[in-house]
Amino acid sequence: MRHHDIQLELLTGPLQGVYDPSGHGAALFAFFAGMAESEREYIREKSLEGQASARERGRHGGRPKVVDDDMAAYARSLRANRVPVPEIARKLVITSGKNQGKRPSVATVYRILAEDADSTE
Repeated sequence: MRHHDIQLELLTGPLQGVYDPSGHGAALFAFFAGMAESEREYIREKSLEGQASARERGRHGGRPKVVDDDMAAYARSLRANRVPVPEIARKLVITSGKNQGKRPSVATVYRILAEDADSTE
C-alpha cells in the first residue's frame, strides 16, 4: 500500500479523517488487516461446515453430470473404431437435466475419453 501511495479516508464516525499506512494510520491498517483475516477465516470455517453438513445429507454440490455410463461407453467404442471426436459429439444426445435432447460439446467428449485413458494407466 505504501508503494502505491494508498490512503484510507473515513468520511464519518469517530475516526473521521485520512490515514496513511506509513504514518499514524499504520496501526489502523494493521487492525483492519487483522479483522479482515479473522472474518475470512470465519467465513471459510462456516462454508466448510455447511459443505460437510450437506454431504451428510447426501448432497454433494457441483454441476450434475451430463454424460452417463452408457453414453461414455458408446463414445469409447466409437473412438476405438477410429471415429473422429467431433463426429462422436454429434452422435451423442444428453438424456437428462436442463440440456436434455442437446448434444455434448466436443470438449466434453475429449474429457470423457481422457478420463478413460487416465483410468487405464
